[in-house]
Amino acid sequence: MSTPPPIIPDADGVIAQFLVRWPGFALEVDLRRPGRGVTAFLGPSGSGKTTLLRCIAGLEPQGRGYLVFKGEVWQDSGRGLCLPTHRRPLGYVFQEASLFPHLSVRRNLDYGRRRAARSQPGPHPVALEQVIALLGIGHLLDRMPDRLSGGERQRVAIARALATSPRLLLMDEPLAALDQARKAEILPYLERLHDELAIPVLYVSHSPDEVARLADHILVFADGRIRAAGPARDILARLDLPLARDKEASSFLDGQVLAYDPAYELLHIQVPGARLWVPGAHRPPGARARVRIQARDVSIAIGVPGASSILNVLPARILEMGASEGPRLLVKLGLAPPGTDAAAFILARITRQSRDRLDLTLGQQVHAQVKAVALME
Repeated sequence: MSTPPPIIPDADGVIAQFLVRWPGFALEVDLRRPGRGVTAFLGPSGSGKTTLLRCIAGLEPQGRGYLVFKGEVWQDSGRGLCLPTHRRPLGYVFQEASLFPHLSVRRNLDYGRRRAARSQPGPHPVALEQVIALLGIGHLLDRMPDRLSGGERQRVAIARALATSPRLLLMDEPLAALDQARKAEILPYLERLHDELAIPVLYVSHSPDEVARLADHILVFADGRIRAAGPARDILARLDLPLARDKEASSFLDGQVLAYDPAYELLHIQVPGARLWVPGAHRPPGARARVRIQARDVSIAIGVPGASSILNVLPARILEMGASEGPRLLVKLGLAPPGTDAAAFILARITRQSRDRLDLTLGQQVHAQVKAVALME
């Protein structure tokens, strides 16, 4: 490992280096992440995501390294310093809810609050009443865990982690044990936490869909190393990463609501470089909106298309074309009217035949036809 970076007393974020060696596996990472927003760890099983999370939590006894969180040194193996987990002001949410089965929801949450009072004297930045409201569990407080659905149990587990008033929240595939219906139930609550609580989150996931909905930043793992890191919109649009080869490859755009058409139940949304019509419930003008566009729902036209059922036809420029995957390939498009710089990126999955028939080239001005746009938050 390289020499640890100097301690920066007012550093805003996570600065870490870790080395863990097991038979047949080694984790070796050098990490600098902002102390705000959601940073997603994405990669295949066994790539080191959960091991790094456990190192940050102080749960990996074989890990040697260095960890500073917002200027506070939590670990420095070179000096024999390693704060135990209970002295690190963090919350940890696992795949399974792991609630105390003999305690009601209210008493599970009280356990978290009492732990915070012991380890962090003084005022707490997170009010339990606010967490209960954000996660929609007020009506569950007197129930026992065996009377909760899977999604309800996980919401309570998240609330219990937040009841400790953590300065950092670690989430290890919190939706992995849930079916699609329960995931759809809980994701809006996670989005509310992202929007309304100023607690940085490190979020382990296998799901590009979850990451697209929640993440501000992404770390891509492979073989115990961080292979790519950056803003989520940039990482998801990189054609050289495995994410682009996934059948669900997509991009997302952040924007704001311009208007709502009640007759057709459509939102008109301004995103960088374009305006989109998106199905959705009423939202007031100015409301924040994140939309996901799957590569399979984008086609490319030369010139302005004629009359069509497709509502979203966007001026774009071809920025990159990926390697062929059988009969198909991915194209990275910059949303940009002629003569302007690309303000945002989307992906299109087309056939090699279409590329050759249209004689597509890098830098060419085209129109992206977006068949379906999913409103994510």
